[in-house]
Amino acid sequence: MVYKQRLDGRKIDELRPMEAKAGVIPNADGSASFKIGKTWALAAVYGPRELYPKFLQDPKKGLLRCHYGMMPFSGSGERIRPGNSRRAQEISMVMTSALEPVVDLSAFPNAVVDIFVDLPQTDAGTRCAAISAAAIALADAGIPMTDMVSSVAVGEVDGMVCADLTYNEESYEGIVSDIPVAMLHKTKGISLLQMDGEISKKNLVKALELAEAATEKVYELQKKALTEKYVRDQDGKGNNNGKSEYEPEFETEDSRE
Repeated sequence: MVYKQRLDGRKIDELRPMEAKAGVIPNADGSASFKIGKTWALAAVYGPRELYPKFLQDPKKGLLRCHYGMMPFSGSGERIRPGNSRRAQEISMVMTSALEPVVDLSAFPNAVVDIFVDLPQTDAGTRCAAISAAAIALADAGIPMTDMVSSVAVGEVDGMVCADLTYNEESYEGIVSDIPVAMLHKTKGISLLQMDGEISKKNLVKALELAEAATEKVYELQKKALTEKYVRDQDGKGNNNGKSEYEPEFETEDSRE
């Protein structure tokens, strides 16, 4: 089979419709909702708080932990078994590795910041949606961050390199590759790069170029969600000299001098 046109009619660089909102879980220290197509991630941040058991504590900095889970009937295939599966553990580790480069917990020794992400509905790109939601939630919680992490999957479907694959594209009859990417906004550094499938070096380079443009679109949505939350906070409690605990402050070169 030759894949000449995407199954849902999108262009090769076109992402599915996206929605993002910060501050969706009142009892969390920070939270976010992130939707891309039919994939929906809810993230909640708790902490910094004292880490137990104490032998896990680091006297020099705090610990970042991610917890990923899919709800039982969230997938397109069989029912998801509840509990901490090997896949959930692997994605939790991947999320932590993708977010750690921008999170500064040096001011919170012996503490932990927990991020819980649940997906009520999925259609591919779950780890990318989880990372994007978690990054918004961290900023919403006021956790010190040096940059924003945005994530999207790219790949190749029977010769066509495209962005944001759906479940039907991932299961297409032909040579398919799925490449989740997480990228830092300012430096364009890559904090996550995985691949499932086969792809040539030439098409991999093309896919990463698509990922850079795609993650920029995700970043703009993340920034919009945090800005809207900041405005809501200001409207609710009056102007606080233009600052709010929910306003993300990213370190710049000038601020280091």
